[in-house]
Amino acid sequence: MTQTGVGAEALVTGRPPIRLHHNAYVTNDLGATREFYEDVIGMPLVATWAEVAELDGKTLVYCHCFFGLQDGSALAFFQFADPDDQRHYGPELASSPFRHIALATDERTQNEIEDRIKKAGITAPRTFRIDHGYCLSLYVVDPNGLFLEFTLDPPEADVLNATKLASAHNDLARWLRGDHSPTNDYRH
Repeated sequence: MTQTGVGAEALVTGRPPIRLHHNAYVTNDLGATREFYEDVIGMPLVATWAEVAELDGKTLVYCHCFFGLQDGSALAFFQFADPDDQRHYGPELASSPFRHIALATDERTQNEIEDRIKKAGITAPRTFRIDHGYCLSLYVVDPNGLFLEFTLDPPEADVLNATKLASAHNDLARWLRGDHSPTNDYRH
């Protein structure tokens, strides 16, 4: 297969991402999802983030659960409190920022990728940054409408991850009972 364009140059001169950070999907049932991934597949629930965030000019209330893999990467699933938001961003939708692949990077690699995105002429809204508090993310939409996220963990990531691991089950149980108050005190 012949590689051409910016991507081929990056294969020769650029640094690739470190590893998969997480792959995200929208689910209609976080409880059943947790049972399947944790109890059946054996992937532990390592973090539950109850979130309130602005997107597309709207306030969204959602829960974001991560199920860990041995290399530190995860599969992540979103569920929304508002049924209209759930339908709008739900699992049937192909192009949604709540369905994305996140790849872990170091700062240099993230900056190099951002430079290559700019050089390719890709601009907002097809690329943007979000400081989630627990990671700094660079987003870009590929030609197929797939959202890619390149994440940079903060120096205190191990402490944040340990804190969320300790509270993941309680945070999810609280969310499923209807308490949708945010648990992300790190978001900037």
